[in-house]
Amino acid sequence: MIASFLSPESARLTEPTSIALAQSIDRIDLLTPLCAGPISTAYVRQGSGSTPILLLHGFDSSVFEFRRLLPLLTEQQETWSVDLLGFGFTDRPVNLSFNPVAIKSHLYAFWKANIARPMILVGASMGGAAAIDFALIYPEAVEALVLIDSAGFARGPAISRFLFPPLGELATSFLRSPKVRRNVSLQAYADPSFVTPDSLLCAALHLQCPHWQQAIISFTKSGGYNFLADRTAAINHPTLILWGDSDRILGTQDAEKFHRAIAHSKLVWINHCGHVPHLEKPEETAEQILAFCA
Repeated sequence: MIASFLSPESARLTEPTSIALAQSIDRIDLLTPLCAGPISTAYVRQGSGSTPILLLHGFDSSVFEFRRLLPLLTEQQETWSVDLLGFGFTDRPVNLSFNPVAIKSHLYAFWKANIARPMILVGASMGGAAAIDFALIYPEAVEALVLIDSAGFARGPAISRFLFPPLGELATSFLRSPKVRRNVSLQAYADPSFVTPDSLLCAALHLQCPHWQQAIISFTKSGGYNFLADRTAAINHPTLILWGDSDRILGTQDAEKFHRAIAHSKLVWINHCGHVPHLEKPEETAEQILAFCA
């Protein structure tokens, strides 16, 4: 049964992995230091194994980003995915600022309440920056890192170039446009055949959530993870860097920058692949992550 908090449009999903994720996503009322009341937090948990994996999505995205990767990982590992504060289907409290500090605090509260042991933290695009930031502050919660076409060296969210000043309802309405979102998807994949009606629906379901515009504006105005580039070298965790060799969103130079900056890192190129290997080459991505876990 599809989760009741999803938009009625979720009934139009057609890909089996999309439907399965819509049936698996759940929410918990999570207590955090950020506000007096709990924050209803969307997540997926599947599988079992010795070391849990936690997947973090990119900017203006949700757990649906991992619909193809998650079932492959859960064959061997306990795997979680969570919608970061301000994104996806996690609630956006009205008077809260949405920035990396708040995201990190919310994520730690989620980890402590649900996982509470060292994990493999996997971050894609902006989720990679969130993973690095989290690992630097809470190293005891992280056993190892996996960065998939990660932000961190680029200035601002990759998609923020589609927003324009004055950043407000007009700009975010532009970002909500199906034509704009389709153009972003065409940039994200090396193979345009992946830009299907199902994939576009998965990428847009969360747009109907209350206060979506306010949260996007708040996070983008905060500067996002612009502060992170000079701190990446402090990472001491074993790190796997996966990068599509045809990434047109962040390019390919940052892959080598991460590899040089992080002492205990391994760089693996995903061939004939764009910015989202976990969607375009999920089998190869899962194979690399599971081998790294082992």
